[in-house]
Amino acid sequence: MFIVHTYAFAVLLSVVTMLCWGSWPNMQKLVSKAWRFELFYWDYVLGIVLIALLSGFTAGSLGSSGRTFLEDIGQADSTNIFSAMLGGAVFNLANILFVAAIAVAGMSVAFPVGAGVGLILGVLVNYIAAPVGNGVFLFFGVGLITAAIVLSATAHRNLSKQMNAVPAKGILLSLLAGVLFGFFYRFIAGAMAADFETPEAGKLGPYAAVVFFSLGVLLSNFLFNTVLMKKPISGEPVSYAAYFKGSGIDHLMGVLGGAIWGTGLVLSILTAGKAGFAISFGLGQGNAMIAAIWGVFVWKEFAKAPARTDRLLYGMFGCYIAGLIIIILSRLY
Repeated sequence: MFIVHTYAFAVLLSVVTMLCWGSWPNMQKLVSKAWRFELFYWDYVLGIVLIALLSGFTAGSLGSSGRTFLEDIGQADSTNIFSAMLGGAVFNLANILFVAAIAVAGMSVAFPVGAGVGLILGVLVNYIAAPVGNGVFLFFGVGLITAAIVLSATAHRNLSKQMNAVPAKGILLSLLAGVLFGFFYRFIAGAMAADFETPEAGKLGPYAAVVFFSLGVLLSNFLFNTVLMKKPISGEPVSYAAYFKGSGIDHLMGVLGGAIWGTGLVLSILTAGKAGFAISFGLGQGNAMIAAIWGVFVWKEFAKAPARTDRLLYGMFGCYIAGLIIIILSRLY
């Protein structure tokens, strides 16, 4: 299978991961206004499964390093398979709760609470389990990225001009989403071999781990998204029949969105073999900066923002860039 052999290449792939994880929401912006998120999400999940399988049967089956994709699946221990699938279910629930938090409390609460807790907890949990890199550098970088998330949230609050009290429900949803985001990556990592070139028996290689993760997302979606369809956060309940009434473009955008996010996950898992899971996860969280770049410069979301909001945005970008550089250096010192 194809694996990453140098830290420099791992950093490069981490940048691509950021691009993927920060860019997939653009696909949702391109669907028709009548196409509900709950319906978009089914195609999004299918996209994740498809890219996981495609990567397994291509990059996971080529080269002489480690086990091939099918060999890996054939020897996998059921405990590790379950762990990877559980990671998929945990991620799926976190993602749905995060969307609900945005709907209830807005981005100004959901991002600093949900994304901030997820980032700090995710790096901490993965670093304790596999302490790779300089901890001081790593967590200083995480602190800067957390500051960037807070600045981004403040900018969104200025844009909305809504200073009403935040519903307790929105804060609770954000916290739950953040905790789950912080743990999903560890379930995948725990199922995987520490050395991709000479993997332990029963453990999963990167491609098999991503496939079982995607199956966990798919299977759990029949529960989580069905509940969301019947009890939506906003709007009327939506039926399964409505899914089949969508246009080809609506479905295609959903699949592409999932494929883009799934590509980011494949690359993130591959980089973990050289960078360590904590650093790989931390670098991937630069996705919020990429999403902000799309929002500021392409979708012009802050065109009508109050004066001085641009200072918050520049500060956000500065903290993100500095934080990512320090996280990269944490593996070198």
